[in-house]
Amino acid sequence: MPRIAAENVPEHRRLVRERIFAAFAELMVEGSYDAVSMSKLAQRAEIGRTAIYHHFKDRDAVMVAFATHETSEYVASLRAQLAASEQPAERLRIYVRNHLTLGETPLHKRRGHMGFGPQVYGALPEGARQEIREHVVAVEEVLAEILEQGVEQGTFAVTDIDATLSLIHAVLGTRQVPAESVEEFVLHAVGAP
Repeated sequence: MPRIAAENVPEHRRLVRERIFAAFAELMVEGSYDAVSMSKLAQRAEIGRTAIYHHFKDRDAVMVAFATHETSEYVASLRAQLAASEQPAERLRIYVRNHLTLGETPLHKRRGHMGFGPQVYGALPEGARQEIREHVVAVEEVLAEILEQGVEQGTFAVTDIDATLSLIHAVLGTRQVPAESVEEFVLHAVGAP
């Protein structure tokens, strides 16, 4: 029977997956998705080359599992922060700050939602791309809830939630503008006081 690095098998699997995810993030910082191989992942995670296949069938499966894990953490953390306020404008500020702060964090140090961009996602097979899209939708749902709450309470002057959501995310993708300017622009765009 193989040795496990924890008190039980589920905990062992969780620890190994965390090591694989950390290795994946490091390798993505160092090179491209094309340069990531199961062999390199196993070596970086300090597990056997065949052992990695007990957890993931291929690197696409690692990418999807990694995105699922990171997005779940991001959304849970974001929702916890949003729970501190009932005011739509303040909740939108929290959302924007959270997103901008994450964008300033080096890729390998991020915990939570990580966007790899169209080049990486375009290299994935259709099924994996669909799964990744679900993660984007999970984050978008949080913003949609904030916008809907703001419209219902009369705080935001938004006529098209979907278009506003897309425009806000486009603005949040800008990395050359000071965070305070982005935050004020977004709040002004929705008509927040």
